[in-house]
Amino acid sequence: MIGVNGMRTMAELEARLLTRDAALTPVALADELLDLCEQILCHWLSHKQVVPTEAKVEGFRLLALHRQGCKGEPSFNACRESCRELAYYYNLLHLEPEHPQITSRMAMARAVAMHLCLFVGGKFEVPELGDDCCSSQALRAGAA
Repeated sequence: MIGVNGMRTMAELEARLLTRDAALTPVALADELLDLCEQILCHWLSHKQVVPTEAKVEGFRLLALHRQGCKGEPSFNACRESCRELAYYYNLLHLEPEHPQITSRMAMARAVAMHLCLFVGGKFEVPELGDDCCSSQALRAGAA
């Protein structure tokens, strides 16, 4: 289901990230993960009442969205490396779809995307998340 502005809800994005679609090629998975993570950051920006940019940083809108999301919210920098790592795996999956370690690379890309989803979802619930570290363990354990 596609919601407002063509975006899925955060719950739908998380559910899609948990879905293992064996039919997806490495390139298709990379494209989907990048799109899902862009939508996640668009939710964050919309929550902050900021219009998400269409610009790109280092060739990725995801990195531009992250940069935009950090303005006035230094703790959001905690997911900077996740965004950069997803861009790294996107490039690996696109450039070497036949690599012997492609299954591992696909799993890592999915894990990084899920980490970003959980962090942003956690920030909606606990705005201070990321002030000391990006761990959402306390949040997930119900200790928030």
